[in-house]
This record gives sequence, C-alpha cells and structure tokens, in this order.
Amino acid sequence: MNKSSAFGISLVTALALGSCSKSEPPATPKATESNAPAASTAPGEIVKIGHVGPLTGAIAHLGKDNENGARLAIEDANAKGIEIGGKKITFQLVPEDDQADAKTGTVVAQKLVDEKVVGVVGHLNSGTTIPASKIYFDAGIPQISGSATNPKYTQQGFNTAFRVMANDVQQGSVLGNFIAQDLKGKNVAIVDDRTAYGQGLADEVEKAAKAAGATIVDREFTTDKATDFKAILTNIKAKKPDVIFHGGMDATGAPMLKQMRELGITSQFLQGDGGCTPEFIKMAGEASEGFKCSQAGLPVEKMTNAKDFKERFEKKFGQIQIYAPYTYDAAAVMIAAMQKANSTEPAKYLPELAKISYDGITGKIQFDEKGDIKAGNITLYEVKGGKLDVIATHSTAEAAK
Repeated sequence: MNKSSAFGISLVTALALGSCSKSEPPATPKATESNAPAASTAPGEIVKIGHVGPLTGAIAHLGKDNENGARLAIEDANAKGIEIGGKKITFQLVPEDDQADAKTGTVVAQKLVDEKVVGVVGHLNSGTTIPASKIYFDAGIPQISGSATNPKYTQQGFNTAFRVMANDVQQGSVLGNFIAQDLKGKNVAIVDDRTAYGQGLADEVEKAAKAAGATIVDREFTTDKATDFKAILTNIKAKKPDVIFHGGMDATGAPMLKQMRELGITSQFLQGDGGCTPEFIKMAGEASEGFKCSQAGLPVEKMTNAKDFKERFEKKFGQIQIYAPYTYDAAAVMIAAMQKANSTEPAKYLPELAKISYDGITGKIQFDEKGDIKAGNITLYEVKGGKLDVIATHSTAEAAK
C-alpha cells in the first residue's frame, strides 16, 4: 500500500469517526419530578410495558389470568396501529414471575426498571405490589394494579401507584354487613393467611361485622402455603360460629372448606375475591355448594363495554378466573394516557394518567388523588350448581354518598 492510499484511508476513517460521534444522541435527561426512563419514539420502535404476577406456585392460575388480560390489551392496541409523536409504536408485554413472594417481587420490579419499561401492570398480590411500588416510584414509572386491594398500596403518597378496582376497605365493609345482616351471623370466626391481602381484608371484615352487631368468637391465622387446617378448625368448631370468614386465596380456601365439612362443621363459609374463582369450585368439589364470596368489581356479563371480551379472551386463553378484565383495562388505560400525552415517556404521560377519564371494558376509569378508582363495585356471589351465581352488587360510589 502506498503512502497516499494510507493517507486517504486514514482521512476517511477519521471523518467517519467524527461523524459517528456527532450523531450520538445526548444523554437522556431525567424526567421532571422523577427519575423515569425516557422512551424514544423511533419508527417501529418497541415500547415495553411490564406485567408481574405469580406464574409458578399455588396461585399461578391467577397470575396467568392477569397476564393474559394485559396481553390481550397489548395485542388490541397493536392491531390499531397506534401512532404517538407522529410515529408508529409497537407495544411489547414483558412478563415477570414474582412467585407471590415479597422479596422476589422487588427483585423483578428492579429488573423491569433496568429493562426500561415505561409502565407496569401488576402486581397481583398486595403483599408483592406494596413493596414493589417504592421501586417504581423511585424510577418514576407508573404502576397500575388490577387486583391488589390492600388500601396501603395507594396510601403511601406515591403518585405512580394506581388501581382499577375497589379496595379492601370497601370490600370488607360490604362483606361484614352481609355476614351480620343478610346471613344473620351473630357469632363469627375469622381465619386469615397473614398476607397483606388476607389479613388486611380480614381486619376490615371484622370491623364491619362488629359494627353491624356480630360477635367475633375466634380469630385464627395460618399461612398462604398451608394445606392442613384441621387443628385450627377443631378450635373453631368448639366455638360454634354461624359464619366462618377466610382471608386468603382459593388455594387455601378450598381445602379449608373441604376439611370443615369433613369435621362436621356446618357453618356458612365466606371469602373475598381471592377465593371467588372457578378454580375454587374445582378444588373444593361438592363442598363448594352454597359457598359465598365477593369480587371487587362487576360480573363480566354486566360490564357495559365488555360485549365481546369474554368470548375473545376465553377463545384465546381459556376460562376467566377473576382479574383478567381489570388487567386488560390497566394496560389499556396506560396506553390511552400515552396517546393523550402524545408521548411514551413516563414523566410526560403520568400527569395524563392521573386525570384521565376512560371508558374501559370494566366501566368508567377515573382516579382519585390517591390513585384509587373513583367508582368501583363489589359483587357478592353464591355457588349454585357448581357455578358462581350473583347475589347482589354494591356501588362504592353510592356507599360514599
């Protein structure tokens, strides 16, 4: 190679390097009032939305139900060819498994922050949602849960925390009054699984039942991993309660009910939304007949904007357990806020999310100053003929008046 050729190559290389250094984007600035990651909107760019729930363990069926609700919302949004900032956006769901464990929940929350997701749907359990919420808040990433009902989640002062269903203060009030007034439960025993959800809901049920005139004759606790409840049930049997309420999920409630009947306990048995599932009926079998429970929301059939949701969801994923319509709305309202802000940057669409009025499949979605939905519903069910049959629906908006 001669000198002039070498010089020419060196010159071209230098120019190329100089050109590359000039075209590099500037460091992404920190989002206003947060450390939110900025999401660029290059043509065809993938915008990541996280979802977290238990995908392994005893309540994996609920975690997958939640994930599939969010997944369908993402697919529907992508089918519309949404443009934000004048450029087409493709949304991608990034699923994580928190195993219904608080420590694991914070690990996967940080993982999603590092993955540069622009929002998170989840977690399922209050016990994982609450500790993870601090990580999302510190990163400035909006988080919308479609199932975590413990009131503490939205009472921490985190402007990134939202939920699209009623909380346990509202649900516990309806259950406690139902026990004392409708079921005429004078003597009530309460069992909880010591999780943020189970214990939190049980506490609210106890308050409301007492206020309505019931007497709590026994308060027992177990864990969310337990399978043998005969010792505590034997203690409860001696107290002869009219009603037994269990704060926990279907994975513990169903075997508890079966063991109650095996011990000859004829008390009425109730749970909150964690046990109000088709899976509970399957696990409890014949013992489930007459079982009563609540869900923090409306039946899918009564959701005014969910005409084809049930059919489409079940054709693609199978039977809805509980929360899939709510995680669908959580993802959909998040995307709607991005459209209103004309940005996928968390710091820019978060203010739009806080003040949004959105017609979701579950109903009107508007958030109060804490991030709770303004007008949630509580529905009471009874198992008849192996299916959940609606007893009554209570509007939290009416109750607040």
